[in-house]
Amino acid sequence: MTGTPAGDDAGTPQPAGPAPLAVEFCGEWFYPDPAGPGFDVGRDADLEVDDNPYLHRRFLRFVHEGGMWWLVNLGSRLSATVSQAGGGVQSWLSPGSRLPVVFPATTVVFTAGPTTYELAVHLDDAPYAAVGGDPQDEVGSTTIGMPSFTLSQRQLVLALAEPMLRREGTSLVEIPSSQAAADRLGWATTRFNRKLDNVCDKLDRMGVKGLRGGPGALATNRRARLVEYAVASRLVTPEDLPLLDLADDG
Repeated sequence: MTGTPAGDDAGTPQPAGPAPLAVEFCGEWFYPDPAGPGFDVGRDADLEVDDNPYLHRRFLRFVHEGGMWWLVNLGSRLSATVSQAGGGVQSWLSPGSRLPVVFPATTVVFTAGPTTYELAVHLDDAPYAAVGGDPQDEVGSTTIGMPSFTLSQRQLVLALAEPMLRREGTSLVEIPSSQAAADRLGWATTRFNRKLDNVCDKLDRMGVKGLRGGPGALATNRRARLVEYAVASRLVTPEDLPLLDLADDG
C-alpha cells in the first residue's frame, strides 16, 4: 500500500512530505507517498474503486518523478477525462499516456462498462493556479469555442448527465441507456439516437475525442464520453436541470 487512507470523515488534506498529493473518492482521502513506486487506482489496487469486471485491475497510477506528480494510464482499453476543477482545462488520457498534475484541484472521470467514476485530486504547492474569469462565462453555452446547441440537444445531454449532475461529491453513477434517457424526455428512441448523432458530430468537429468510432464502437462508450466531457467542461451544470422539463424545440 503506497497511500494512506484518511477515513470517511477526513477534513482538509494534510501535508505528507514534499509536494503532497491527496486523492478523494466517495468521501475517503488517500495520500500517495512521493518516495513510493506509485499509487494505483483500479479494481484491485491501492485505491479499489469498485469490483467492476469492466475495470482494469490497475488502471491509473499517480507517481512522483522529476520533482512533480504524474497521472499515468496503465490500461489497454479505457481512457480518462482529466480536467482542472473549474472546467477551464481538459485533457483526454488515453491508454499508455501520462499527464502532469499541475493544478491545485483536478477532477478525473472515467467509465468502465455502464458505470462512471469520479476522483478529486488536490495538490499542495501546485505549479499552476486556476485563473478566475467572469462567472457568466462558466456556463457551457458561453464557453469560448463551444458550438451553439438547440434546446432539444441540451436536453439530450442533460438526460444522460442527470445522475452525475445530481450526485454530491465524488462518486460512481450509472449512465442511462438511450431508451431510459429517451423515456425521461418523452421521445422515441429513434429521435433520441438521431439527436445524439448530431450532438456528437458537433463536438467531434471541434476536436473532442472519443465521440465517434467505427462499426465496433460501443454505444455505451459514446454516451459515457459525452457525459464526461459535458460535465467536466461545464457544457451542462446542475443549474441547467430545469431545462429537462421545458417543451423542446423539435
